[in-house]
Amino acid sequence: MDSTTYNDVMENTNLEPATQLQGKRILLGISGGIAAYKTVDLARKLTQAGAQVRCVLTEGATHFVSATALQAVTGVAVRHSLWDEAAEAAMSHIELARWADTLLIAPATADVMARLALGMANDLLTTLALATQAKLCLAPAMNGMMWRHPVTQANLAVLQQRGAKILMPESGSLACGDTDTGRMPEPVSIVDWLAQLDIPSLWQGKKLLITAGPTVEDIDPVRFIANRSSGKMGYALAQAARDMGAEVCLISGPTQLKPPAGIKVVQVRSAQQMFEAVQCHFNGIDLMLAAAAVADYRVEQVAEQKLKKQGEQALTLTLVQNPDIVAWAASQPNRGRVIAFAAETENLLAHAQSKLQRKGVDAVLANSVAEGAGFDQPQNQLTLVTHQGVHEFPLADKSLLAQQVLTYFASTECSI
Repeated sequence: MDSTTYNDVMENTNLEPATQLQGKRILLGISGGIAAYKTVDLARKLTQAGAQVRCVLTEGATHFVSATALQAVTGVAVRHSLWDEAAEAAMSHIELARWADTLLIAPATADVMARLALGMANDLLTTLALATQAKLCLAPAMNGMMWRHPVTQANLAVLQQRGAKILMPESGSLACGDTDTGRMPEPVSIVDWLAQLDIPSLWQGKKLLITAGPTVEDIDPVRFIANRSSGKMGYALAQAARDMGAEVCLISGPTQLKPPAGIKVVQVRSAQQMFEAVQCHFNGIDLMLAAAAVADYRVEQVAEQKLKKQGEQALTLTLVQNPDIVAWAASQPNRGRVIAFAAETENLLAHAQSKLQRKGVDAVLANSVAEGAGFDQPQNQLTLVTHQGVHEFPLADKSLLAQQVLTYFASTECSI
């Protein structure tokens, strides 16, 4: 049996077992831009991710967002003034500065960025920024011309040199009516970005190839053979690998998912197309995770026109085998590790062990699709089968499970 447990790996990497933001103390600073209206949802999502959240408003922000709404979603009173006699009798701003482990300013206006760069402390938020040792994270938002102005860019450079983490603004429709760069990213993107900052770079400098989703095998111009794979597991692996510093190539069959930013994505339809894409991008990889649900068979001859009913006569389709992608990958010389996936409805362990031997891969991650997990579900549970033993990854959200799997492979070796 494999003597290295997932808990051992987690202890060595200091990765939170539940979520990257679980228990984090986040001081959310909100400055006076129209994007402040998004911060009620942002505070709610941070709280849902397990973080403790307290909010501080600038005077300008009070015109865009309600302190009452923020207090309702965080359960904590909102601060906005250095001159709050009740709070400052006990030097509350110093207590806040010491409490936080992350100071997130979203939106960060051009004005706030300028005052932070100069080291000013002329309101509660900028005073806290000087008084805290918390990690400073900014999500700038402003008019496109203001964002590109040399002064703003110089202030940005100063803050980055001091170690501030910056989530760059997006392009899109702005409050002024322009379509330009300056939008604050959506709350879900900000939460995802914050979580990434605390993920160890276990795959820094490594190349990962990941397949995801189903393949579609055409019968005629309007019909096809496919399966219920949503691609969620493969996409979660791709995002987790990116967050851990890897250079990622994701080869995806047809899905409804938006690919994670910052990775190379190759869209395919059939098993043959996926095979050709894997062949094209295989050289030089350190790890391949074959999470796609690839069809074993395809129709021998795709009809050029829609097939019609022939009375009561049965329709017979002749199927031929598709290329075995993981077996091909495992047979290549001087390769990185190749990990196959196995979706099973019975005899999970036996089928996974058989696949391990037949395909010549380094490991198999098997899951049952007959127990409310796996295909088209938000959660999954995996059984890792290697030549050294068996390891269980219990039922978890696929995003968390992806982190667990990649942490495990980064910290252990499994070989044929």
